[in-house]
Amino acid sequence: MFIKKYELYLANITNNNLITSRIKMEINNSTKILPLIDKYPLVYDELYKLSSKAKRFKNPIVRKTIGKKATLEMVAVILDAPLERIISTVKGAIEASADIPPEKDRKEMLKNLLLDMHKGVDIDILKTQFKEAVGDITSYEIGQLEQQLINEGHLDPKEITKLSDLHVELFRDSLNMKEEYETIPGHPIYTYLQENLEIANIIRQIRTAPESDRVELFRKLGEITIHYARKENQLFPILEKHEISGPPQVMWAVHDEIRPLLKTTKSEEIDLALQKIEDMIYKEEHILFPMTLEFFSESDWVSVREGEEEIGFVFGVSPGDQWKPVTTADLHKPLPAKTTKAEGVLNLDIGNLSIEQVNVMLKTLPLDLSFVNENDEVAYYSDTEDRIFPRSRGVIGRTVQKCHPPKSVDIVEDILEKFKSGEKKVAEFWIQAGEAFIMIRYFAMHDDGGKYVGTLEVSQELSRLRSLEGEQRLVQWGE
Repeated sequence: MFIKKYELYLANITNNNLITSRIKMEINNSTKILPLIDKYPLVYDELYKLSSKAKRFKNPIVRKTIGKKATLEMVAVILDAPLERIISTVKGAIEASADIPPEKDRKEMLKNLLLDMHKGVDIDILKTQFKEAVGDITSYEIGQLEQQLINEGHLDPKEITKLSDLHVELFRDSLNMKEEYETIPGHPIYTYLQENLEIANIIRQIRTAPESDRVELFRKLGEITIHYARKENQLFPILEKHEISGPPQVMWAVHDEIRPLLKTTKSEEIDLALQKIEDMIYKEEHILFPMTLEFFSESDWVSVREGEEEIGFVFGVSPGDQWKPVTTADLHKPLPAKTTKAEGVLNLDIGNLSIEQVNVMLKTLPLDLSFVNENDEVAYYSDTEDRIFPRSRGVIGRTVQKCHPPKSVDIVEDILEKFKSGEKKVAEFWIQAGEAFIMIRYFAMHDDGGKYVGTLEVSQELSRLRSLEGEQRLVQWGE
């Protein structure tokens, strides 16, 4: 049925104006390559077949610098191919592009493919249809499709982790072409890729180790939660600002499937964890990272880079310092320091405090504090030295619903609804995380007139307090 629809579309093309205009386009050694790649994606695919070095023309950093001036003569040098062959390849790709459906129809075809897959149509059949009717897909298109299907109610976000695996499987052959990066030490993507290399190395060690050593080696992978926390706090919020929330939802849900498995000692669960971690590496390098490189501005990357330091790096990877932003003059400066607090005094209900005193006070409290305003946006968190839960500046301005994994959103919504209505004033949770006992409390905040102004989250590690016995009436300066 899908192929018939596609054939019908082609049959309805009754004139050759589009084809004629493409053939008449003058292509010579001084023709610039980027406009052609952007207008006719098949040009890139055909050049990539000549040489994998063509991937440079997809690299955002290259595109914003020398890529803007790159002519076909320069392409021939870069790809180490005769200029005549480059020109011939480009002309052929442009003419062949006449057989490719417009973007709108292409997206509709891809959406129908995914819907058929969810209905149970054999994936091998769908792969054949995909190659014949569409042929290639970008990471951005996958993200857009997942987002569109969620928005239209075709996909249940709670089931999206399973569906995402199918999406990757359907498009795997196409995605495999786009797995190489040219990044610079210090750029966040470079750091993620280096950590992925270390993760893959540990997985190989685990799989080849004697059974008696597997659990101890598997414990090394526990650090991966910091790698995931950077994505959740640094990359996902910026993607959401670009109205791409589907892929972040998918990945966060998978993170939450992996986290408890990292504590297992059972061999079959270790194997399951390793597979999920490897699948996540594939999704990062073939979907998430290309998507961020496509949409993030240099100022976005500066923000990501700054926030990374607050969460940290893992597996001995150091980010390096060679990367420098390249687009605008004001971004050639070093990474920005923390904003200096304005001078001023707050006249409180009782007493007066300077802004600096309030800031230091909040950071000194042995608590993690977070404040969500009346619009459900994270407006503040206390930058304490040893936070229980990692935070970074990327979370500021993000809706609190997006700061929780999909499985928890219903709970968040329920708390906020009851807080806003005045039905409830406090919500409490406590968890045992290894030796740590963590108390998490949410407080509804209303002004003197009863108007809801936000929610305060307070988290505290209580294991030491729970262990206290007897009395201590005098200060004892111990460890």
